[in-house]
Amino acid sequence: MLETGKKIMEMEKKINLQPSPNEGAKENSNYLRGTIKESLNDPLTGALREEDQFLIKFHGTYQQYDRDLEDERKRQKLEPLYSFLIRVRVPGGVATPQQWLDMDKLADTYADQEIKLTTRQAFQLHGVLKRNLKTTIKKINDTLLDTIAACGDVNRNVMCSANPFESPVHAEVLEDAKRISTHLTPQTNAYHEIWLDGKLIEGGEKEEEPLYGKFYLPRKFKTAIAVPPRNDTDVLSNDLGFIAIVENGQLIGYNLTVGGGMAFTFGNAATFARVADVVGYFPKDDIVKVSEAVLVFQRDHGNRSERKNARLKYTIDRLGLDFFKQELFNTHAIVLQPAKDYKFETLGDKYGWTKSEDGFWHYGLFVEGGKLTDKKGYLAKTAVREIAKIHQGTFILTGNQNLVIAQISESLKPTVESILKQYSVIDGNSISLLRQNSIACAALPLCGLAFAEAERYLPSLVDQIEVLLAEYNLLETPISIRMTGCPNGCGRAPLAEIGLIGKAPGVYNLYLGASFTGNRLNKLYKETLNEDQILAELSPILKDYSINRLDNEHFGDFVLRSNYLHPNATEGI
Repeated sequence: MLETGKKIMEMEKKINLQPSPNEGAKENSNYLRGTIKESLNDPLTGALREEDQFLIKFHGTYQQYDRDLEDERKRQKLEPLYSFLIRVRVPGGVATPQQWLDMDKLADTYADQEIKLTTRQAFQLHGVLKRNLKTTIKKINDTLLDTIAACGDVNRNVMCSANPFESPVHAEVLEDAKRISTHLTPQTNAYHEIWLDGKLIEGGEKEEEPLYGKFYLPRKFKTAIAVPPRNDTDVLSNDLGFIAIVENGQLIGYNLTVGGGMAFTFGNAATFARVADVVGYFPKDDIVKVSEAVLVFQRDHGNRSERKNARLKYTIDRLGLDFFKQELFNTHAIVLQPAKDYKFETLGDKYGWTKSEDGFWHYGLFVEGGKLTDKKGYLAKTAVREIAKIHQGTFILTGNQNLVIAQISESLKPTVESILKQYSVIDGNSISLLRQNSIACAALPLCGLAFAEAERYLPSLVDQIEVLLAEYNLLETPISIRMTGCPNGCGRAPLAEIGLIGKAPGVYNLYLGASFTGNRLNKLYKETLNEDQILAELSPILKDYSINRLDNEHFGDFVLRSNYLHPNATEGI
C-alpha cells in the first residue's frame, strides 16, 4: 500500500488545492496527541486549547457550553460554562448488563444523570466537566467499551440492525460489525497515553497508522449494516453500508452501498443530503476487505481542501461510480457482482414483547429523543437499571434512539414485566405511531451548531400533531417525523416523511415526501415556519391523506402522488 501522507499530498498538488487548516492540525498532532495533556492540566479554564478542541473529537469527546446560561455568565464576567460530551462506541449497539450498570453509574457520578442513546447506537454522556474528563473516559474503558474514534475524521461506531427477534442471522451480522469496527479503528497509542496512563512509546509517536497515516480521513466516515426487512439503521444514509442478503435462512453476502450522508449547509448549493448508491454484491467473507477498500478510496480521493465537501458522497458525486469500482479493483482486487434483490418494509423499531425462534423474549422500549431519564413519575432509567441487575442477556441500542432488552429467558420474563410495571414504564405500543417513529437530535442547550430546539421541543409538537391525527383517524397509521436543530444531519431528518430542520429559534423548514423505508429523500415544502404555521400547513394534507390514500399507502408516497411538492422542489437541502 502506498504511504498515505505522500499520496495525499501528491493528489492535492495535482488538483491544485490548498489543504484546509484541519489537515495541518492532524499532520502536526503527533498522531492525535497535540497538547491535550497540557490542556487538561490547565486549572485556569474549563476549556481546552483551540486546536485540542478539534483533536479530542478523535478521542470521542466534544467541548460544549450551556447556551441557556450564556447571557447570565457574561453578565457575571465569567467564561461560558464549559463541559464535555463523551460518546461511547458500542459496535452493533450491543452492551452487556454490567456495561449498562457501569454507564448508568457514570451518568449519575460525572454527567447530568441522564443516558443519551444516539442515532448511531452509541451511548452519550453530557455535562462532564474538564476535571472529570480523564477519569470518566478511563472508567468507560474499564467497562470494556471505549470512546476512541466515536467522533473525528475516522470511521465511527459501526451500526447493525437491532432485530434478533426477526432474523436468525443477527448474531452473525453483529460479529461482522465488530470485525469492521476493530479493523478500522485508529492504531495510535495517543489514546492510551492520554486517558489510560499508558507509557509514551519510544520516539514519542506511533511508527505508522497502517490505514490512516498522519492525515486520517478528509472528514467523518459512517458505516452501517441493515438486515431486511427492517432498515432500522437507515443504511442508505451512511458513507458505507451493507445490506445483508439471506437465502434459505443463511447469510450469503451483502449488497454494498456507498455515498450516503444527510448533512448540508443552508444557502450553499454545493452541499446536499444524498441517499447512498447500491453498487453491487459480494460474498460475506469479504466484508472487512471491502470496508477497508472503500475507506482507502475516500482517504486517497476525498476533498481535503473544503471540509463542507469532504464526505464520501461528494467524492462519489465528483468521480463517479465507474471510477470508484475501478479503484476498488486496483487497490484490493475487488470485483462486485450485480446487486441482489432485497426489500425494506420499515425504518422503525418494534416495541413491546417479541419472542424469537430460539425461545428468548425481547422487549422493545420506546425512549423519546433517546434521553433515558426519570421524570414526572416515568422512571425508565431506574427500571432499566433494576432489570440490568438480574438480566442475563444483552441490551441493544437501536438506530432510532430506542432500547431492546434482548435475550430474556421465559422464566425471567414475569420479573421483567413486574419491574416495568412497578416503575410506570409505558408500553411503546400504547402511543401513536407518529411518536413511535420520531427522532430528535440533542440540539440546545449544549450543541454549539443548533439554531433551534429539537430534543426538548419535538415531544410537545407531536402532542399538537396528534390532535390532528385523532381528528382524521390517523393515530394508528405509521408516519415518520424527525427534527434537528440545524442541517448537519444528526437526526437524519431528510429521510423523514415529515422533516423539520431548525432555521432560527422557534422556526423550522418543513420537508415532506420521503419514503417510509429510507430509500428516498424528502423535499423542501415550506420555509421558516413557527409552530402554528407548521400545524396549519400539515392539517389539510393529513386530512386529504385520511380521505384519499390508497390501501397501505404511506404518507410520504401520498404526498408525492398528490403533487403537494412543486416539481422543482429542492431535494436534500
